[in-house]
Amino acid sequence: MLRANPHLIEINTRLWLNELRRKYASPDMTISTIPDEEWQALRHLGFDMIWLMGVWTPSPESARIARETPALREEAVSIAGSDENLDASPYSIYEYKLNPGLGFEWELKALREKLNAMGMKLLLDFVSNHVSRDNPCLRECLHCFVRGTADDYKARPDWFFELDTPDGKAYVAYARDPNFPAWTDSAQLNYFHPETREKMTRQLLEVAEMCDGVRCDMVMLTLNDIHEGTWGPLLERSGFRRPEREFWETAIKAVKESHREFVFLAEVYWGLEWRLQQLGFDYTYDKVVYDRLRSLGADEVRGHLRAEKLYQKRSVRFIDNHDEDPSVEAFGWPRAQAAAVVISTIKGLRFYSDSQLNGLRRRVPLQLKDLSPEPDLAVKKFYEKLLKIVDHPAFHGGEWALLEVRPCSKEDRSFSNILAWSWAQRRTLKIVAVNYSASPVCGILNVQVRASGETTALFEQLSDRFFSFASDSLRDGLRLENIPPYGVYIFDMEF
Repeated sequence: MLRANPHLIEINTRLWLNELRRKYASPDMTISTIPDEEWQALRHLGFDMIWLMGVWTPSPESARIARETPALREEAVSIAGSDENLDASPYSIYEYKLNPGLGFEWELKALREKLNAMGMKLLLDFVSNHVSRDNPCLRECLHCFVRGTADDYKARPDWFFELDTPDGKAYVAYARDPNFPAWTDSAQLNYFHPETREKMTRQLLEVAEMCDGVRCDMVMLTLNDIHEGTWGPLLERSGFRRPEREFWETAIKAVKESHREFVFLAEVYWGLEWRLQQLGFDYTYDKVVYDRLRSLGADEVRGHLRAEKLYQKRSVRFIDNHDEDPSVEAFGWPRAQAAAVVISTIKGLRFYSDSQLNGLRRRVPLQLKDLSPEPDLAVKKFYEKLLKIVDHPAFHGGEWALLEVRPCSKEDRSFSNILAWSWAQRRTLKIVAVNYSASPVCGILNVQVRASGETTALFEQLSDRFFSFASDSLRDGLRLENIPPYGVYIFDMEF
């Protein structure tokens, strides 16, 4: 059973395993022979779930395309010094079996058992929208894919690829997000065909035997209205009609019947998060808080945190993942620290990536299978401290409250840049205050602090120092003066 507000780390499996092979001088290391101390170190940091990104059998065709893509080769050379380590995209899946380069097929179940014994869950990828363009399913069930005609192919060669079949040439659609160019190493599944839904549900059930949950890629693309909006004319021309029920509604129910605690996490955008939660997803990406933290200010972030409590609880909070530019560069390090404290101390699933914790400053192409980056020790030290602080039970089983902040004087309007909330559990009170601006601020937090004597000292956990307050001043709230730009406080007290 997961605790409330669990912590998840995304690990780029190919890169990490190769790094560990060098660290332990063990070139034959596989995922089940990774030394226990590596997993225990993650557990010590408070992680409840390990998402091993990119463990499935890679597509030879996707690997070929990657190696023949000039921009990708240039990026690999820029980051790794060579393009020799380019391979298939982890999201162009050939088969839902463990990549032989990571170990034997049975090792996923063995790893899950090991992690479970340590108190952690194993999450893996599930890509519902598409498969690789050389996936065996294309030979077995061609009608499970969105298809065009020779004329369609001539008119839009960037939307279709040609496939030789026993019955002649077929023209299969590349998968795509309707707002971007097609993914040319993929084949688009037809979710208006009942057999496609049956096959993908069976695939989900098979994956559920190997792990404790799935991070589902670009989930909104398989919703009926989105699928129709992207592929409607082709599907209608082929005689397919929009189904009455959503795929996820029935698929999640089928998995949960035999795996009650199985975790479904959705990568979803376009304001469809609540809808996916209603269809059964346990957690959904919260890109809104990411965008507001990156591009806007405290008022916009605070407004988002007033959303319905159940929605908050099931939202995935992040400032970094493999789809985004590294937060240390995208935000700038001072602001990234403040944003990290925000997403680590609000309700919801707190999501981190291994590259984030190591302070990587370049986004790594997913097709790169080996890299030897040097971690930024200052970033690493910051996250180690923050994660240990927010592992405290109060941040999980406590009662969260957004705090009103008042001005220190009529003239000073800087208080509006302060984000503040508290966590209360039994006799423990945690107070979080974040100056989400580039200037010093002053504000009075509307929170009751128990005074003791003439002076009350409050311990601030990130700096490991005590702040002294005149006890009389605490009657009107907690007055915080001259909080530095992007300064953060996490006060710990008993009451």
